[in-house]
Amino acid sequence: MKAIVVHRFGPPDVLAVEELPAPQPGPGEVLVRLRAAGVNPVDAYIRAGTYARKPALPFTPGSDGAGTVDGVGEGVEGWSVGDRVYVTGTAGRGLGTYAQWTVCAPAQVRHLPDHVSFEQGAAIGVPYGTAWRALFQRGGARPAETVLVRGASGGVGLAALQMARAAGIHALGTAGTDAGAALAREQGADLVFDHHAEDCDDLILEATGGRGVDLVLEMLANVNLARDLTLLAPFGRIVVVGNRGTLEVNPRDAMAREADIRGMLLANTPPADLLRIHAGIGAGLRNGTLRPVVGRRFTIEEGPGAHEAVMAPGAHGKIVLTTM
Repeated sequence: MKAIVVHRFGPPDVLAVEELPAPQPGPGEVLVRLRAAGVNPVDAYIRAGTYARKPALPFTPGSDGAGTVDGVGEGVEGWSVGDRVYVTGTAGRGLGTYAQWTVCAPAQVRHLPDHVSFEQGAAIGVPYGTAWRALFQRGGARPAETVLVRGASGGVGLAALQMARAAGIHALGTAGTDAGAALAREQGADLVFDHHAEDCDDLILEATGGRGVDLVLEMLANVNLARDLTLLAPFGRIVVVGNRGTLEVNPRDAMAREADIRGMLLANTPPADLLRIHAGIGAGLRNGTLRPVVGRRFTIEEGPGAHEAVMAPGAHGKIVLTTM
C-alpha cells in the first residue's frame, strides 16, 4: 500500500510516499480502507517536531480519515466489511491516516451516512470534534446567545457556525478574504468582519449594540486574546482553540466583566464527552445540518504541499489528501 512516512522531524519535504505492507487487524481492531485523510495543523506541528508529544520514528501522520471497513479482528462487534466510516484516530503501530489502509480501535470508527462523501468524512474528526467541544462543552453556548468565531472560514470555524445555526445561537465571524467571508455567511454567520481592518473590533461591538458577545471561539490567541476580553458581554467566556505564541493581557478587562478564559485541547476530552460529541455530530450529519466543506484536495504524493497549505493564512474550508 501507499503511505506517507516520516523518518526525521523537519520541514514539509520530510513527508515521503513509500510502499508498505497492508496491515492486518488484530483482536479488538478494525481495518479501514481509507479513501481520504484530513490534514490538520497539529499534523504539521508533529511532523516538525515542535508538538508536545513526539511519536517514535518512523511514523505515518494523520488522525482523521474516511473510507470503508475492510476487515474486523476477533471480538469486534457492530462493524461489517463494506461499512462506510469516518475515523477519529488510529490504533497505533506508527500508522496514521496518511495511508491507503489503517487499523483503528472500534471506538475510533464512526458511521458515515451515504450522502456524505469520503472527502467530507475526512474533514470531520478534529475540526468538528474541536468545534463541538469548544462551543458546547467548554463554551457552554446556549440558544439566543451570541458567539464570535475568530477565523470562521477554516475547518473548525465553519463547523462551529453550522452548529451554532442549528442550535439557535447567533453567530458572528471574522475572515481574512472576501471568499472566506462569503463562505462563512453561507455556512451560518449572521455577520462577518474583516480581521485585517483596523476598525474590526469596533464594528463587532457596534453589531451587538455595545453589549458585546457571550462567547468567543479563539483560533489565534496570541494575536487576539487581549482584544477578545474587551468584546465580551458581562459574564462572557473565551475558549482558546488555537495559539502560536505569547502575549500580554490586562486582567482588569476580565475582572470588569467577570469573564472566563477557558483552554481546550481535543486530546484531553474524556471518553464520555467524546461519545456525546460524536452522537451530536452523527445526528447533524444524518439530518443535513452539518455539512463538511472541503476547500483544497491534494493527492497522497502531494503531502508536502498540503502541509504548506494548512499553515498558510486565508483558510477556505478543509484540506484533505486523497488516498485512492
